[in-house]
Amino acid sequence: MKIAVIQASTQIARNEVLFEETKRAVKHMNAEVLNFGVSENEENFSYVQIALCVGILLNSGAVDFVVTGCSSGNGMNIAANALPNVISGYLPTPTDAYLFGRINQGNCASLPLGLNFGWAGELNLRFTLEKLFEEPLNAGYPKEAAERKKADALKLKEIKKLAQTDMIKVLIGLSAEFIRPILEKSDLMDYTFKNGTNLELIEFLKSHKND
Repeated sequence: MKIAVIQASTQIARNEVLFEETKRAVKHMNAEVLNFGVSENEENFSYVQIALCVGILLNSGAVDFVVTGCSSGNGMNIAANALPNVISGYLPTPTDAYLFGRINQGNCASLPLGLNFGWAGELNLRFTLEKLFEEPLNAGYPKEAAERKKADALKLKEIKKLAQTDMIKVLIGLSAEFIRPILEKSDLMDYTFKNGTNLELIEFLKSHKND
């Protein structure tokens, strides 16, 4: 399993703790955790642009799961869910994280990295990520309703696919000025080109990278 960490520029100071705590939370799993920043050495990205990065990483097949966030966690969650094939959960507490990880068959976790992140905030972050990855994902909860919960989650994926377009159409519809910083984010693009499995999307990204 490949897990990407990336957060909005407003929370650059939280990147390292987000990366380290994600690695800690999945150390019992056969998982690779990749840190795509955003760092203080990069251009400022809005949470909407980072959500597009999330969409590219997941729709290309370069990673299986993304851990992200913004100041409240809500904006990133909404923006990520607006994209095709992204099912994001807003996870402010360990309980939310545990239930999302078992029930919703999601592939993105959006965390509040500014709101209520005061004294011992890193502990809530740690416990939240631990509960997200504590048990196998998508096993259903509670056990007596697991099969029904799985069926509901699959139906939601079906509806989402019918209701939304594909990632290439999303990118075509946005201005070149808005997506240029994303295409110029070399760590993300290089990894996607090397590890992605959606060849159509990868070719599109390559052809527009130097426009």
